[in-house]
Formats: sequence, C-alpha cells, structure tokens
Amino acid sequence: MAPQPTQGSSDPIAPQRLDTAAVDAAQAALIWDQGATRRSRLRVRTLVASRWLVIGGAVALLVIARLALQVDAPYLLCFALVGMAAWVNLLTGVASQGQRMTGDLEATAQLGFDIAQIAGLVYLTGGASNPFIVMLIAPVVLAAATLPLRSLAVLGGLATAAVVILAFLAWPEPWARADHDTTLGYRLSAAAATVAGVVLISSYVRQAAEEAARMGLALDVTQAVLAREQRLSALGALAAAAAHELGTPLATISIVAKELARGSPTPEVKEDADLLIAQAERCRDILRRLTAMPDAQDVVHERMSLLQLVQEVIEPHAESSEVRVEAIVAGAPGAKAPDIWRLPEVMHALTSFVENAFDFAASEVLVTARFDAQAISIEVRDDGPGFAPEVLSKLGEPYVTTRPGAEGSRSGHIGMGLGFFISKTLLERTGAVVKFQNARPRGAVVSARWPREKIEVPQG
Repeated sequence: MAPQPTQGSSDPIAPQRLDTAAVDAAQAALIWDQGATRRSRLRVRTLVASRWLVIGGAVALLVIARLALQVDAPYLLCFALVGMAAWVNLLTGVASQGQRMTGDLEATAQLGFDIAQIAGLVYLTGGASNPFIVMLIAPVVLAAATLPLRSLAVLGGLATAAVVILAFLAWPEPWARADHDTTLGYRLSAAAATVAGVVLISSYVRQAAEEAARMGLALDVTQAVLAREQRLSALGALAAAAAHELGTPLATISIVAKELARGSPTPEVKEDADLLIAQAERCRDILRRLTAMPDAQDVVHERMSLLQLVQEVIEPHAESSEVRVEAIVAGAPGAKAPDIWRLPEVMHALTSFVENAFDFAASEVLVTARFDAQAISIEVRDDGPGFAPEVLSKLGEPYVTTRPGAEGSRSGHIGMGLGFFISKTLLERTGAVVKFQNARPRGAVVSARWPREKIEVPQG
C-alpha cells in the first residue's frame, strides 16, 4: 500500500493544503504576476535626488580636502568630472517628469553612469586605497531594492570590475608621503572588502525588498477577498430589507386586485385584475425565497449563534459521501451560550479552513465550537496526514506551498498558497489568536480563539 502523501508534500497527486477556493474571486479581480515583485519601481525623481546627494558629497569632500587638509590632488579633473555628472543630472531632471517610473534599461543605464562617475573620482584620488571606494556600493544597493535580477547582476558586475581595476590602476594617493606608497596587498585587500560589501549588502537588501513586495501583493489579495465578502454581506442585508419593506405594499396590491376582479364590469377588466393578482403572488414568492436564505434574514443577518456559525461553514461539504463533516458546540458549566456578530472575515476564514481539512481528511472533519465565561474558540480538525514539518513552521506566511497551482483536491481548487495567510490575517483583524498544529496520532488542527467581547453581541 502506497504511503499517504503528507500535507504540503511535493506529491503531484496530493492536493496542497494551503490552496483555498475562496481566493479565486480575488485572483480574478487582481492581475497576478509573480514578476511584479521584480519590476522597476524607480522614479526619475529618486534617481535625480540620489545623484545630487553623491554630487554634493563629492564637492564637500573636495573642498574640505583642499581648504582644511591642504591635500594636493588633481582638483581640476575632479571638479570637471563632478560638473559633468551635475550637467547630466540637470538634463535628466528637466527632460523627464519627476513622477515618471523609469524602465529597467533606463534605470540600469542611469545607475551605471553613477558607478562610472564614482569610480572616476576614486581613480583620481588614490584608487582602492581611498576609503571612499565604498561609495560604489550605493548604486548597487539601490538596484537590489528596485530593479530586476538581471539589472542587478549587470550593475554588480560593473561595480566589481571597477573595484578590481582600481586595485591596480589609479593616480597616486594625494595624502601619501613621498617615501611611502600603499602596497599592492593592501589595495587588493581593500578591493576584496569592497566587493564583499557589494555582494553581501545587495543580497540582504534584495531579500528584504522581495519579501516586502511579496507581502504587499498578498495583502492586496487579502483586501480583495475581504471586500468581496463584505459586498456579499451587504447584498444579503439589502435583500432582507427589500423583503421586509415590499411585503406590505404587495399585500395591499393583491387585496385591491381581488376586489377589482370581484366587481369587474367587463371580462377585460377581470382579466387585467387576475393578471395583477398573479404577478403580485409571483413577487411574494420571490421575496419568500429571499427571506429563506440564511444570509437574508433581517435580524439573523446581523447576529448568529455558534451553532448557526459552524453549520454554515460545514454546509458546502455536509452532503459529501467521501468525508463525514460534523459540527459540535460545547460550553463550560454555567456559561451562557453567546450570540456572535455575523462577520464576513470569520465566515470566510473558517470556510477556508474547513475546505482545506475536507481536501486532506481520510474520513472525517470535525468542527468544534467551545465557549466559557471569558473566551470563544473554534477548532477545525481532520484525520488526514497532518502538516508537513517544513510547511507547519511557515504557516500563516504568504506563498507557503511546495506546489503552486496544484490540482487534484476534492474541491477542485487551484491556488497560490495564499489561503492560510489570508484566513489568518482576517481572523487576527477580528481579535482572534490563530494556531496551527498536528494532532495525535494523526491529522491537522487549526484553531482560533477570541475574547468574548471581541465578537459577542451584547445582551439586551
């Protein structure tokens, strides 16, 4: 007998536990593109401002070296190089709108120019032995935070090549004594330290920027899901209000039409009255169907019991012949059963957890709601293989899935590993503490716990 796949494993047949059908609407509303986290996010204004900082710093250092330190350096060439950079920066700022986003190629060229300008200044003032060679790191770090990997590789390679060349070729140090010259070993060590700084710092910044971008996209999907749930909730309230408000006028129309039919002077008038009666009855049937929907009852729409909550979240799978799905409500002795607010965040998240449990259960899913005088908790438990260890440690983070776009689940859902992130985020917004763990001897458990005042409807 083949071993059962673990939740989160890379088995091509096993459904991924982190993909939920409730994310489908958000994915349809948002144009998802994994490359979006790597697109250029540099504005022309940012490039211009960064270059002005470099130019201003270079001018300040040259002035201090000449007037305060009396260092003998090729100032004419240095100021000519700085002036050229200022002229290019002025043209860039005038020719383009500051709010315009740069393309990848344009941003790479602009930052490449900055690297060349800084390398030129360092070349004129001692090469790799000049401590200000570390300024070559700045353009690469900016690229790591905002540009695609290809652009980062180009700029990192350019900065590395400049550092290596400066270790061998440069004008003499302006501050060196006549009888002393920096050794090649020192210059190579300084160059190696600078290259290491380029690689390490840009790697750290790159990782942080990608994580921030991925988190931002995931939060966008979360906001879309929540907005969709709130719209559905509002539609239910509207339907309830319509059913309540239209009931009285429809009853009046029906009574008047019946009176017209009984006292009609001609067959044509009676026929018209009968038509009015039939259409009024049809409208009342439509309103009865609306009020029969759980989400369309006027009072119940705003509040619900724990039993109603767990029954609604298991309803899509209650008739399944593959897995038995049950709900239980239990309370502490002496504690009064609460009514809770009908929150779209809670409904969506719990439905998502039940769906994942349904996909992985061997034969049973159990949803248990418990309450005492201080707290309300809801637990979703299945008898499946449980969470894989490498997945369990990351649950609640976005994109935690070993096989994005996986097929084969009982629900037929295909997702991106955002389900648990979205559900956990929504529940935490309502004040819940969410936990994920494996059960003994097998199975997975997802639980949410609220202080009663967070979701309970006040009595009276």
